[in-house]
Amino acid sequence: MPRSMGRWLIIGVAASCLLGVSHRPARAGASAPNESNPPEQNLAIIVNTANPVDNLSMSELRHVFLGERRHWPNGRRITLVMMEPGQPERKALIREVCQMNESDFSQHFLHGLFTGEVFVSPKTLASPVGVRKFVFNVPGAIGYVRTTDVDSSVKVLRVDGRLPDDKEYSLRIPPAPAE
Repeated sequence: MPRSMGRWLIIGVAASCLLGVSHRPARAGASAPNESNPPEQNLAIIVNTANPVDNLSMSELRHVFLGERRHWPNGRRITLVMMEPGQPERKALIREVCQMNESDFSQHFLHGLFTGEVFVSPKTLASPVGVRKFVFNVPGAIGYVRTTDVDSSVKVLRVDGRLPDDKEYSLRIPPAPAE
């Protein structure tokens, strides 16, 4: 192979890595990354594996994520952990569980901290891995991630008796709008 051709091959491989282009063939039935929007995904509510709770109603979940419920049935303090504002998972949780938008949610916590109705605002982390690790390490923690980000280090709660794989499960992250 001529020297200049080898140099262009190296540049091409480096550019592919930087741009995230894979050399692996696409799976059968899978669409190209930018060909269409990804399908709607479910949001899993996760707790520490030692947490005795297995199911919360949507109403109970709302009270937990609004900081209106402070302790688990075993007396352990509830610690909320959330993704950063702007993340699709956070938007879905605030919309579906809290029935608010980001501004109303922030206002709720500011008002609650001021009046004493809420003692602690949620811990905010940047990534699903960070949320999962936090929940793993903090026995009273509750958070949320996409079902694809769940592993055996955390427990997925049922919401209204349903797990994220159930057809009637209601916590979904809508696909991102086409650009």
